[in-house]
Amino acid sequence: MSVPRKPSFDPVDPLGLDDLLEPEDLAVRDTVRDWAADRVLPYVAEWYERGELPEIRELARELGAIGALGMSLDGYGCAGASAVQYGLACLELEAADSGIRSLVSVQGSLAMYALHRFGSEEQKETWLPRMAAGEVIGCFGLTEPDHGSDPASMRTYAKRDGADWVLNGRKMWITNGSVAGVAVVWAQTDEGIRGFAVPTDTAGFSAPEIKHKWSLRASVTSELVLDDVRLPADAVLPEVMGLKGPLSCLSHARYGIVWGSMGAARSSFEAALDYARTREQFGRPIGGFQLTQAKLADMAVELHKGILLAHHLGRRMDAGRLRPEQISFGKLNNVREAIEICRTARTILGANGISLEYPVMRHATNLESVLTYEGTVEMHQLVLGKALTGLDAFR
Repeated sequence: MSVPRKPSFDPVDPLGLDDLLEPEDLAVRDTVRDWAADRVLPYVAEWYERGELPEIRELARELGAIGALGMSLDGYGCAGASAVQYGLACLELEAADSGIRSLVSVQGSLAMYALHRFGSEEQKETWLPRMAAGEVIGCFGLTEPDHGSDPASMRTYAKRDGADWVLNGRKMWITNGSVAGVAVVWAQTDEGIRGFAVPTDTAGFSAPEIKHKWSLRASVTSELVLDDVRLPADAVLPEVMGLKGPLSCLSHARYGIVWGSMGAARSSFEAALDYARTREQFGRPIGGFQLTQAKLADMAVELHKGILLAHHLGRRMDAGRLRPEQISFGKLNNVREAIEICRTARTILGANGISLEYPVMRHATNLESVLTYEGTVEMHQLVLGKALTGLDAFR
């Protein structure tokens, strides 16, 4: 009886995780990876240094053309991809830069997801095909200047005035805000929290861009200002009321972060591995020293454990069995480990680790934002704590 030949060890895929993927999964991954290599990687260090994303509208159309916007949604021009395929896309996008993955996540998992799940048929037909094509960029207005982790205390208010709604308030740290054509805005009403599809050319709406960021610099981040914004009755999302609406959108976006953070970690690990093979000190490559090998081994273990976790959660989502607490598990672990991988990679690169010639410090600073948005470490710890004990520490 012949013994199957064992494959050679691959330092980039030491556990052979590609074996878990179907041909369609690999095709999606490779399409997004190739696009990022061509359209992002040659320019992103300059964008980051300048603190802008100058080609965002063109990039959005290109992302639409490869099916990356709202890709896990069905119909209305969306790709209808699996959760695993969407996750792989997020990983490849964030391996290029967290700002690019944030553009796609906010577009698809927040703005488009909200319209797709809670919008009227008219709202879906009006916005989703153009958003899937990248012709219209969307944003998602939930966080406020004084209310981040406690969205139930939001002050933005929508009041009925005859058949219309009139919105007043402010939202903060809104990705895509200054370039969006539609904003999904959540507001208090006399009936409870409601969502609204707000065309950004509506009188009273403005979105000044937030400058002076040291993280997510290759990304558009804005404040939303709503000053007597008058909307027709059909602007409200009819299929949801209360916090379950925005929180379900956030769960979908957090799932993408579970994968995406591993992309930033992979990029940093590969940069450190390549550097360790070629950088010489004391007459030989630093990768030949025990301390460096220990760092690389620990980084590889945490990186591929994180990818395994993401894949497991993706399969559960595709089976309709993924719980929000499990997404918190993934977000908490993977972003925290991704930051540690970046920091360790920086030590291997030494002084070169702080240079934009290498991606490591850019990923590390970006991940400081990823650690906070879509739920801070503390919030996800408490979500898991409540699930484990049955006791609520939030109130």
